[in-house]
Amino acid sequence: MPARDMPARDELPAPREGFVLTHFLVVGDQDRSREWYRDVFGAQVVHERDPVMLRAANSWLILNEAGGPTDDKPDVSLVLPQDPRRTSAFLNVRVADIAAVYRNWTAKGVEFLTEPKDHGQEIRAYVRDPDGHLIEVGQATGMLETVDGD
Repeated sequence: MPARDMPARDELPAPREGFVLTHFLVVGDQDRSREWYRDVFGAQVVHERDPVMLRAANSWLILNEAGGPTDDKPDVSLVLPQDPRRTSAFLNVRVADIAAVYRNWTAKGVEFLTEPKDHGQEIRAYVRDPDGHLIEVGQATGMLETVDGD
């Protein structure tokens, strides 16, 4: 990509000091996944592809395709989720009003694994992105009473 098409440093997860935590997801189709996160999360597309870079709320998502080892990870391959019944990590999205998010995302075609469930300290539900990555969507409830002293 020509330098003139590159985002400015302030538009990238490139801190001048300290660090920024980003989430890297292996995707099967960069365009499809970019559009899904843009449409569902309202993410700002900072870089179109190779890799896709998105700013979503107060976080960053980096989306790139599967691939084999590289010189800095010589024994590691990037793969798509293999078994939807197993995961070792997932995105955790905290929302102010899970009922509204459930209605809004369902209207956009997002399929939730179940309706939001009340677990006392939080109400939560799960979705999958187009590549099968698990995403928890939750609203704090009982925890806030303890923290706020209510």
